[in-house]
Amino acid sequence: MRVNVAYKINLTVAGCNLNSLLDRYATVKARIAEAAERAGRPVESISLLAVSKGQSSEAVAELAALGHRDFAESYVQEALAKQAELRGMGWSDQLTWHFIGPIQSNKTRAIATHFSWVHSVDRPKIAQRLNEQRPADLPPLKVLIEVNLDQESSKAGVNPQDVPAMVALCHDLSRLQLIGLMTIPAPGSMNAFARLAALNGQLNPILPDLSMGMSEDFSVAIAFGSTQVRIGTALFGARSTGPNRDTFSG
Repeated sequence: MRVNVAYKINLTVAGCNLNSLLDRYATVKARIAEAAERAGRPVESISLLAVSKGQSSEAVAELAALGHRDFAESYVQEALAKQAELRGMGWSDQLTWHFIGPIQSNKTRAIATHFSWVHSVDRPKIAQRLNEQRPADLPPLKVLIEVNLDQESSKAGVNPQDVPAMVALCHDLSRLQLIGLMTIPAPGSMNAFARLAALNGQLNPILPDLSMGMSEDFSVAIAFGSTQVRIGTALFGARSTGPNRDTFSG
């Protein structure tokens, strides 16, 4: 494993103990491997996204120094500040950033410019703006459509019946690369993962990725075909900083 020479590992940085982080990282990866084995799937088919929202830049750098590269953020202002701090630590183009939070219209340019993946495309206007604002010198933005399976008023996401039209739109946008579907289940809705997998199975062609499963339920999500699990507290523990939340404006 190549360790970034510009960043020296401290045993404790901003309250994040390396041994604890190392143990948690190893435990999460082992649980992913066990869930994959139970599901009869290769572990390589499942990506671990470290949800770093509310965590310090130092904590992200600690995990990056252990070899992890994929990090997920939910708030644009917090993410941009963190990315700048990490560049100053020497982690410039080595990390892959995923945006997983609700998307405000006035934040699409920043998201299109500073992220490689977006998991929460939830309406045509957002897809079109991301497409138009993706810089020409960058590869197409990898996107997933967020599906609101239970049509909860408190959550973003495309209603299930509208997914085929949204898929068709995204396929027509040249600066986007449609990768898959994402969902955040309603509390207690343990069949949500099966329903998202079934919805994907009805598409033609089937999309390659399903982003589903978090710290408390990722093993179940893997059993139903998740290819990307979004893990925060199981890796980092309690959030070390309050998130710089954006003010939603629609």
